[in-house]
Amino acid sequence: MKLIQRSILLESEKNEVFNLWNNEYPKKLSYDSIKEFEAYLEGLTEQTHILVIDSDNKIMGWYFDFKRGNERWFAIILDSKLQGKGLGTKIIELAKQREVELNGWVIDHNKDKKKNGEFYNSPLSFYLKNGFRKLAADRLELDKISAVKIKWIKK
Repeated sequence: MKLIQRSILLESEKNEVFNLWNNEYPKKLSYDSIKEFEAYLEGLTEQTHILVIDSDNKIMGWYFDFKRGNERWFAIILDSKLQGKGLGTKIIELAKQREVELNGWVIDHNKDKKKNGEFYNSPLSFYLKNGFRKLAADRLELDKISAVKIKWIKK
């Protein structure tokens, strides 16, 4: 696996990341079209991306961060075949080298299903293990997502 960092995704990469998003996140969060997904990305400012590329040059993971308000926000998606092997921690460590703060919304339950019918496993424990704090008072409760805010600040 190799990690590639860039500020803008290439068109071919957008398609692969779109599929990764739709396969790994809960079905309720999926995008119906690549145009919808591109519109989401275009609404984010000061983006940075880290792509996880396998030996066949296929994107198996994607980290991105962006500016929202006065905070740096991020998300990370790894193909479920790669989860639990230390790659997510490696990506988070790379991001922490560049940033002084990271914020995210994390689904904190295991009730949502992915497109393939499997349950989506909450990554909350992963983030807590990697130095993030759970801000229980900050929740996102929408039709598509129920999540808690997490935050990491450089010491």
